[in-house]
Amino acid sequence: MTEQRPILIVEDEPKLAALLASYLHAAHHETRHLSNGLDVVPFVKKEPPALILLDLGLPGRDGLDICRDLRTFTNIPLIMITARAEEIDRLLGLELGADDYICKPFSPREVVARIKAILRRTGAPVPEAGTAIPGLILDTDAFRATLDGHDLSLTPVEFRLLKVLATAPGRVFSRSQLLDHLHDDNRAVTDRTVDAHVKNVRQKLETARPGAENLIHSIYGVGYRMEAPEAP
Repeated sequence: MTEQRPILIVEDEPKLAALLASYLHAAHHETRHLSNGLDVVPFVKKEPPALILLDLGLPGRDGLDICRDLRTFTNIPLIMITARAEEIDRLLGLELGADDYICKPFSPREVVARIKAILRRTGAPVPEAGTAIPGLILDTDAFRATLDGHDLSLTPVEFRLLKVLATAPGRVFSRSQLLDHLHDDNRAVTDRTVDAHVKNVRQKLETARPGAENLIHSIYGVGYRMEAPEAP
């Protein structure tokens, strides 16, 4: 099996770097983080990542110079992230060998989608969602979930909700975090919408396996988490 290498996030804004890492972890990617441009080339030579998210406005060394240097010895996929929206900067970045270019502000979900597209295009392994819940199988392509062989007949939104919870057992998700994963568009929905979806998923789990509704735990005042049942 091909080794899955981490995504390297080169970003000097700690909150933005943490946000990107959070979304990438939810998509089952490992990450590494650097905040100083001087550290990038030595790191890549020592520990080549699967892909590089490179901010252009870095302390120590400019992102365009880093990209130029990287392309002298590696073809690792690279996405530039910057506040520079001018066309000349975009064109220069692509001419220097960047695979894509994203301007701030951006949607973290869009960044993850672009990463997946580039990794597939270059033939690099893309992590697939696993689940630590025995008997639960998620088919992402078909939006189909089964528990102990029983089709749960989930709607697309319910499938996304279950996938987020089941692939990160033990992690507590706030309602707002879950909402970020439930809809592809920017429709206006309330946090309480999540409660209704959770109720539906619990009922369908219970139908497939008595007691399975208790796999999803409510965390008062926060949100929800999913726990794998303890082994007998």
